[in-house]
Amino acid sequence: MTDQAARPLWAGRTLALLGILLVALNLRTAVAALSPIAAEITQDIPLSPIALGVLGMLPPVCFALFGILSPVFTRRFGLEPVLIAALVAIVVGHTLRGLSVSLPMLLLGSAITFAGLGVGNVLLPPLVKKYFPDRVGLMTTLYATALSVGTFIPPLFAVPVAEAAGWQFSLGMWAVFGMLALLPWVTLMIGHRTRGAELPEEARPELLVRVWRSSLGWSLAVVFATSSLNAYAMFAWLPALLVDTAGQTPAEAGAMLSLYAAMGLPAALVIPVLAARLRHIGVLVYLGVAFFIVGYLGLLLVPAELTWLWVALAGLGPLIFPLSLVLINLRTRTHEGSVALSGFIQGVGYTIGALGPLLVGVFHELSSGWSLPLLFLMATAVVCAFAGSVVARPHMLEDGPAHR
Repeated sequence: MTDQAARPLWAGRTLALLGILLVALNLRTAVAALSPIAAEITQDIPLSPIALGVLGMLPPVCFALFGILSPVFTRRFGLEPVLIAALVAIVVGHTLRGLSVSLPMLLLGSAITFAGLGVGNVLLPPLVKKYFPDRVGLMTTLYATALSVGTFIPPLFAVPVAEAAGWQFSLGMWAVFGMLALLPWVTLMIGHRTRGAELPEEARPELLVRVWRSSLGWSLAVVFATSSLNAYAMFAWLPALLVDTAGQTPAEAGAMLSLYAAMGLPAALVIPVLAARLRHIGVLVYLGVAFFIVGYLGLLLVPAELTWLWVALAGLGPLIFPLSLVLINLRTRTHEGSVALSGFIQGVGYTIGALGPLLVGVFHELSSGWSLPLLFLMATAVVCAFAGSVVARPHMLEDGPAHR
């Protein structure tokens, strides 16, 4: 970790600050923009349940795949060029989605978009370490907040825009945010070349190997995977669960899903700062586990009573997501180590997370109810608690076998 004193965020790095926040704002728009207007899309492009399932699984699958590949790309080309390529993919993917006239075109556009998002997911933590080594906690808070805003804003606009201008425009308009995010990074790259300054940003081969053998890497991947699995499962199934068990209308269940998503905002504001200051980070993991379990118990035992409270508590469980992001930097000494650890935990984490919606659906079908799915989600939280005890140890990835 760098020992340099903290300096103002904007001092000589305003472009990097704007660039990081604009990238974060883009990282969930494509995930949240399609499902609210699925009915409108189906009028032009028939979407079977299988097609909708594939579209729902594409984000975590692409995030996993490109989480693994991103360190390889950065080792070859560097952080900023790879990020710029990812932003171009995001713009192209959104545009293809907006121009889609068939299911294959919609799937292709979505896959390209999510590939760009997957690379961006991995690169933000090492970019924070590179440009803001003195402000890791604060910068993680800022970009996690921007990411949360980019998650709950699209559902608010998707339906009104689709009704006014068509579903194609509603899907494609998010390409504008990708174009805006490109501007500071292209400007930085031009100035960077002009100055001739060079910083080592690639993940060295020994770090890529070490992270796969590291108890730190695997435990942090489990914490990240728990957040991903539970969040994607809830986004896929919470409305149906509430309609069946709490007697809510689809509109009321949709509002509860918005509440669930909104709980990520306070977590994004508070958790990274706390993580950077607390001596015992494991407390935050255990807090997230407790929120998961209490929220799910409420939905299991008394779903029709205080439904908003159980949903809000379950929505606070994923506080371990921003915690995982800041731990990528707090548990590495260099941004090469940050690249390696970020790629590993997101690759493994999203691979496991992609199973969440599928397994909850399978358990629901097997049991013809929601008790088994909720018990399964509670079990994942318990596993996370054990992983949290390893993450809590103050050790660094670069320290080698001693931390294993």
